[in-house]
Amino acid sequence: MKPIWLVLSLLIASGAQAALRERTVEYSAGDTRLRGYLAWDDAKGLKQPGVLVVHEWWGLNDYARQRAKMLAELGYTALAVDMYGDGKSSEHAAEASAFMKSVLERADIAKQRFLAALQFLREQPNVDVGKIAAIGYCFGGSTVLNMARQGVELAAVVSFHGNLVTDTPAKPGSVKAKVLVLNGAADGFVTPQSIADFEKEMALAKADYRVVNYPGAKHGFTNPDADRLGKANQLDVAYDAEADRLSWTAMQELFDSLFK
Repeated sequence: MKPIWLVLSLLIASGAQAALRERTVEYSAGDTRLRGYLAWDDAKGLKQPGVLVVHEWWGLNDYARQRAKMLAELGYTALAVDMYGDGKSSEHAAEASAFMKSVLERADIAKQRFLAALQFLREQPNVDVGKIAAIGYCFGGSTVLNMARQGVELAAVVSFHGNLVTDTPAKPGSVKAKVLVLNGAADGFVTPQSIADFEKEMALAKADYRVVNYPGAKHGFTNPDADRLGKANQLDVAYDAEADRLSWTAMQELFDSLFK
């Protein structure tokens, strides 16, 4: 089975995506210059729902940009968010970990940079500002969940193999977005206890949420590069084509219910 990203690339090569537009964009949060990636399809309408795409701990790389393209093909204006500054990315675990910690260990930095991206997306003339969601992978999944916990105005957030543990649990009534967690049942980084704790947290917060576990899927199951990166960095991550397909479909179904 071909990965979803490869199928889309073949369609683009065939000319089926002639209306697809893409560009690197710059915006800022405080003194930090952020370099995101914006993708949309002119043929999909004048006012489109917007989706923020928050990258894995590797940073804003080709994988995150590819997901933004895929969303553009579905009729969304998608912004691949830069959480590290200057569009930094790495394929080395130690460096990626340092990038991630530089955000997580500084109070409010993650929220500040996420909100800067959200504001930039809202300012795009082809975006329907009343229809904006966010998705994230790994670090990005954890990020969008934390934004929902803090009451950021989003229609929905979708976490793909993201960490569920947080230092800032949701309070009753704080979660305005619908929450979809797509998790690999064999993910060694997400324990059964953390899932149970998350579900209890969401229930107490009276959030509209759903958790899906894909049997046999490991951490990073959506990323076709996971096997290569896992081997190079001695990480227990792996691509799972079926879990990739099913999780992307689950996201689409949620968005269709909200936006179409």
